[in-house]
Amino acid sequence: MTTTNSGLSRRRFLALGGVAAGGALTVGCSPASSTNTPVATGTGSTAKGAVTVMSQSGEFGPKEAKAASQALGLTVKTVEYDLTKLTAMLASGNPPDVVRGMGATDTAYLAAREVAEDLDPYFAKSTLIKADDIDPVNDLWRFDGQKQGAGPRYGFAKDYSQDAMLWYNSALFDAAKVAHPSSAEPLSFDELLDLGKRLTKRQGAKVSAYGLNANGLSVFITLCGMTASAGGKVLADDLASVDLSSPEALRAITWYLDYAKAGIGPTVLNPDPNGWDGPTFQAGRMAIATDGYWFGGVFSADAKNAKLAHLLPAPQFGTGARISPCYGATGLWMPKAGKNKDAAWAVMEWFLAGDPAKARAKGGWGIPPLKSLQKLMPQTQPFQKEAYEVQLAEQKYFSVMTFTPYLRLDAIDGIIGRELPKAIKGTTTAAQFADTVMSQVNTQLADGKKRLR
Repeated sequence: MTTTNSGLSRRRFLALGGVAAGGALTVGCSPASSTNTPVATGTGSTAKGAVTVMSQSGEFGPKEAKAASQALGLTVKTVEYDLTKLTAMLASGNPPDVVRGMGATDTAYLAAREVAEDLDPYFAKSTLIKADDIDPVNDLWRFDGQKQGAGPRYGFAKDYSQDAMLWYNSALFDAAKVAHPSSAEPLSFDELLDLGKRLTKRQGAKVSAYGLNANGLSVFITLCGMTASAGGKVLADDLASVDLSSPEALRAITWYLDYAKAGIGPTVLNPDPNGWDGPTFQAGRMAIATDGYWFGGVFSADAKNAKLAHLLPAPQFGTGARISPCYGATGLWMPKAGKNKDAAWAVMEWFLAGDPAKARAKGGWGIPPLKSLQKLMPQTQPFQKEAYEVQLAEQKYFSVMTFTPYLRLDAIDGIIGRELPKAIKGTTTAAQFADTVMSQVNTQLADGKKRLR
């Protein structure tokens, strides 16, 4: 349970991609020693010392670190998540003890590179997390070498949502004299695009209120979900190649390009200055946002928008089975090279299943990862009760898609981001865009697979 390795081999380091794109933070991350009173963990061992958590400050920041230190008798520190810094720390054999990750897209990649710790022994002895209480979404944090959903657990979700669902601002619908959509039946993608166009507000050539943000968590996984709704798939069964040339994938790409060319929402050419939907939606400048149930947490203390925000099912093409995907399952994992694993587990268990998990559940920040906590999902305010009922009805269409272990999602989105401007401007067609992206992604997938041999 406490064995460590001295760091990644050169082969494994190169497989991680070396230094990833993006600027590294200058924050230090050296574990400090501690003489705090040891704390008993769910594994039956006694944990002590220091734990460094690499996460986003809005999820596990200094406030959470202080609370963890007090609750567990440990010295808990945080460093802001940064892929470049994380890659360098893993390569040096001195990683953070706990790291933020997205189960849906990170698990296979981390497990294939032998970077993440197998947490099954910890789960087996946990006092807070019982096997029959684990929501099935946590299977996204499992990988058996071939597919997700089987094999060891390498992490655990802090919460999750069906990420293709929609929130709409009823005030903007009323101002445009557009009827409110049904919360019982999903919109078609064509209906959604039409609504986005009708709801966009312009002052001259400038958009003053977006009609729709269709980007979701990632353009690539959004296209994957749309392709699945059309009855196709992007990733091959062996996870080593993508196909964007199928009729179903081209239907998804064409729809997205129609959205982007219409200028009704954020794109790579015209990004939202706020960087995410929350502030824009709250300011009355976004009519429809592609965000899952978790987005309701934004309005729990916002009386104005609590009266205006409504949750809708995920849109569909209607030619495939109705689906409502989870693209994130954001949570925590433990690097295999960590030096204080029992203490790291104590922090993970506390954050993911203890008092912080209960507080997140009550705040509406996603669906809890434990079934026993889902009864805490808020229904006090009218919008919360409405969203809860819409979410319950949507769960029967819950779906996930195995992600590749050979390439990171941000690398694929980087390729798409470079090629999209030409397609949006009309200098390349949807088919040409698909072929160019497919060629580049498949080249990198082949390289990633070769590095793992």
